[in-house]
Amino acid sequence: QVQLVESGGGLVRAGGSLRLSCAASGSVSSINAMGWYRQAPGKQRELVAMIRSGESTNYADSVKGRFTISRDVTKNTVYLQMNSLEPEDTAVYYCRLQSPPFFTYWGQGTQVTVSS
Repeated sequence: QVQLVESGGGLVRAGGSLRLSCAASGSVSSINAMGWYRQAPGKQRELVAMIRSGESTNYADSVKGRFTISRDVTKNTVYLQMNSLEPEDTAVYYCRLQSPPFFTYWGQGTQVTVSS
């Protein structure tokens, strides 16, 4: 079993920054990809950013140029640096891990609230 523990959420004013962390523990033998999703009230969960084992990344158009995903393979931890935050970024942010052959794990979520 794999556990994902997220941290770093909180309340910030528009234009501010936050850094989310997600640490994976347990039976983590190999990781294909780790990423961040978010879900705002009344909306579907959406991809924010993802980083794959080959270090390739992809971002939602709405966060390109403002958010940066990175990871520390020695710690099985993925980070999301969020700059120039906007009220529209308010959501619960979830960490997701994909491991072979086709396992997917989710964190419990961390609230990010951006005030105008």
